[in-house]
Amino acid sequence: MTLLAGNAAVVTGGSSGIGRGISMALAEHGADVVVADVREDPKEGGRPTHEAIAEDTDAAATFVECDVTRLEDLEAAVEAAEAYGGVSIMVNNAGIWHGEDFLQVTEDDYQRMMDINLKGAYFGAQAAINRMVERGDGGSVINISSIAGLFGNGGWPTYAASKGGLTMLTYSLAHGFGGQGIRVNAIHPGGIQTMIGGEGGDPEAAAQQEQQFTAMVPLGRYGQPEDIAGAAVFLASDLAAYVTGESLVVDGGWTSWR
Repeated sequence: MTLLAGNAAVVTGGSSGIGRGISMALAEHGADVVVADVREDPKEGGRPTHEAIAEDTDAAATFVECDVTRLEDLEAAVEAAEAYGGVSIMVNNAGIWHGEDFLQVTEDDYQRMMDINLKGAYFGAQAAINRMVERGDGGSVINISSIAGLFGNGGWPTYAASKGGLTMLTYSLAHGFGGQGIRVNAIHPGGIQTMIGGEGGDPEAAAQQEQQFTAMVPLGRYGQPEDIAGAAVFLASDLAAYVTGESLVVDGGWTSWR
């Protein structure tokens, strides 16, 4: 399919999990992809994402080592997209998550979460939008937030704060750059198996966790990276040409009771 033919995408955290799913889906729909990550090999195993794209799709791809807390790395990732015509799709996906006791959070804990989840997306968007403005033909920025960025969670206060900030950044950039044809939207995943379902550890505990979680989800399962990837393809494409400043919740109905 060629929904995204002629586009160049940068996906931070694109080697594993949700980022890998998004990178593959964008390529399958015709976009060339810069996979920007701190590691080349997927955490879940298998071929590096950029190699899988080159071998399994008609798109081109390259890997760029990128620590999103370093502005020069973000600039280098966006610069790499010039080989494919210049970035027109920016996916700020890199992030970390963990539960915590608010009263035990240290300044270092807080700063690391904010640096990766919010600062990385802020300056990733800045680097990409600078290029989009220079070219003058619009573009799509997609921020991977979380349902915690909409509703908060007592067990994840720092994560929720970082994702709440990302949600507000999304709305602000949509207002700031809509007149230049640049659309900025957020995807809010719920429970995605590669994040909270775990890979390894105690199988019995994992099975119990899955049973407890899926009992709260109308669709009765964990989300998969492909579920988020489908939403990203939509927001990146002309199917969403009149969609900006929006929060697309992809959670299997988990938060539908709110």
